[in-house]
Amino acid sequence: MRTLAVLIMLVGSVSVALADNDSGLYLGAGVGTFKLKARDITSGAAANINTEFDSDDTAFKGFAGWRFNRFIGIEAAYIDFGKPNQDYGTTQVEARINGFAPYLTGTLPLGPIEFFVKAGYLFYDLTIKAGGQKIDAASGSHEDLIGGGGIGITLFGHLHADIEYEHLDAAKANRSDAVWLSGAWRF
Repeated sequence: MRTLAVLIMLVGSVSVALADNDSGLYLGAGVGTFKLKARDITSGAAANINTEFDSDDTAFKGFAGWRFNRFIGIEAAYIDFGKPNQDYGTTQVEARINGFAPYLTGTLPLGPIEFFVKAGYLFYDLTIKAGGQKIDAASGSHEDLIGGGGIGITLFGHLHADIEYEHLDAAKANRSDAVWLSGAWRF
């Protein structure tokens, strides 16, 4: 019974603390896993590999945002999706993806728990290497839609933690997604 009372007091204090940061600046970082599935990833190049590329790697991001109120905000993130790679016989193909994404965010707060969605546009550089050599025909700067959603909780008034699913809608890699574990400080 005592544990239940402590839990109720903790949830109540977290809910009250949320009222202190309904709007304003937040800064954060995240780590996750990025899965890249693409067809003909090196097409047009000398090392033409016409099979499906399916690999994942650890991804990192840093972000800053502004909450206008409890429901609407904006966010900007630098994202490094890592270096997914796959072996094709004796040739290893590696895809390096990193870039910048502005987002519009929407939040549904339910006490200390929040459900959120976000939609944005990723401006990124893609570098494809086969056998350690950069493939210029497949590499370059791109821009595509990115979006996702998740669930989070704010603790101690300012520390926000969440788990998020995010999808990158790239032309040749439209089955690419990331799962993030992130933390942010809300000022």
